[in-house]
Amino acid sequence: MRPLYSVPLGIAATGAACLVYAAGYEVRSFRLRRVEVPVLPAGARPIRILQVSDIHMVNGQAKKQRWLHSLAGLRPDLVVNTGDNLSDPLGVPAVLDALGPLMDFPGVYVFGSNDYYGPARKSPTRYLKALRSGAHGTNNADGSGRRGISGAVHNPWQKLRDGFDQAGWLNLNNARGRLTLAGLDIEFTGLDDPHIRHDDYSAVAGGPSPDADLSLAVVHAPYLRSLDAFTADGYPLILAGHTHGGQLCIPFYGALVTNCDLDPARVKGLSTHTTPHHRSYLHVSAGCGTNRYTPVRFACPPEATLLTLTPAPR
Repeated sequence: MRPLYSVPLGIAATGAACLVYAAGYEVRSFRLRRVEVPVLPAGARPIRILQVSDIHMVNGQAKKQRWLHSLAGLRPDLVVNTGDNLSDPLGVPAVLDALGPLMDFPGVYVFGSNDYYGPARKSPTRYLKALRSGAHGTNNADGSGRRGISGAVHNPWQKLRDGFDQAGWLNLNNARGRLTLAGLDIEFTGLDDPHIRHDDYSAVAGGPSPDADLSLAVVHAPYLRSLDAFTADGYPLILAGHTHGGQLCIPFYGALVTNCDLDPARVKGLSTHTTPHHRSYLHVSAGCGTNRYTPVRFACPPEATLLTLTPAPR
């Protein structure tokens, strides 16, 4: 007779094996994805953009630092950092060291909530409850009307900002900027993190400048209000992070949650976003780190992305 406890033990063993894989291997199995996006003017030469996101650096993550160092060997035309660099208040030197070789290239950046606030322990069921409630990624409101994290440790984000600025990277937190790349005048419009309601679209409204060869939008968390605003204004490409690609995914199915109001089908990779009169490409990076208190990934390896911009079809 088959023992009554064999099925529960089998399930437990499978679960334990998955946890060992998720925490011991996949979370450090760094990948580079390559994507082509046709948004350049006719006749322009391709432009290669390296997007790094959600590093969530903790002191001692030597393998992650070495991998980020190695990305400089790609020699991108531009680096776009879409935020959440920190998961440790003491992690700023490690982030700046890891990104040091990449800061030799032109770059732009926005911040995420974890650049401002230290991580907190959260129940895993919080994310699953969002499937039913629709209350994605809500935090406590602070007295300014923005959203903050009550009682959280404040990260030294000013030091991170100063390091990026000294390298010549453009700060796009509710700001615009321009760079000349491959002979093209490229305009950037960015938002501070919508996840904690630091975004202020009124500060950057107006849409792409008519004299720019290309205008790109950058934001950490791909909340629909930000995507709608960028798309309605006619930006051809929006770059975002935040979602971790779902982080714990089901093989052959995908993500269950996005930690924002974006639908799981677009949790990572290249897709499109549509408003009544415009359509934009949207690229969401699955990022290369995790919150220090949930250091696991399953069916969603850590990544950076090399986007090759090419001329749009006529």
